[in-house]
Amino acid sequence: MSGTTFSICGELKEAGHELVQRVYYEDTDFSGAVYHARYLHFMERARTDYLRCLGVEQSTLFDSDAEGLAFVVHRMEIDFKSPARMDDILTIRTVTEKAGGAKMVLQQVVEREGAPLIAAKVVIAVVNRQGRPRRLPEALAARFLAKGREIPDA
Repeated sequence: MSGTTFSICGELKEAGHELVQRVYYEDTDFSGAVYHARYLHFMERARTDYLRCLGVEQSTLFDSDAEGLAFVVHRMEIDFKSPARMDDILTIRTVTEKAGGAKMVLQQVVEREGAPLIAAKVVIAVVNRQGRPRRLPEALAARFLAKGREIPDA
């Protein structure tokens, strides 16, 4: 990979966001396969960096107005297809399926060399500081749904 540069936050592509992560010893179980719960960490990092690449900082959203805004995982459906192993280079792809009202639906795939290892559907609730549902502002929803990754100004 010499000569290739990567952003620490991944990058926006035509269809969504991609983040590259290496599997370390700490990610694996006694058999050398990635422990199932570690995939949640990889996917959480990818969702957080997706926001960063869209120009959204969660701390800023939380303090953006009197009500505040935060994202919490409401539901996940995960299909484990094949294990990753130590030293594998994984690509975590995140695509927005829906953004509006008080929720977002994201599709995430963890791949190794283009082969899917994990597929997940993540339902994100949009809440205020008290943890009650609130509407996702339209301008923010538009950022998540931007086609061709041309991000509209907030």
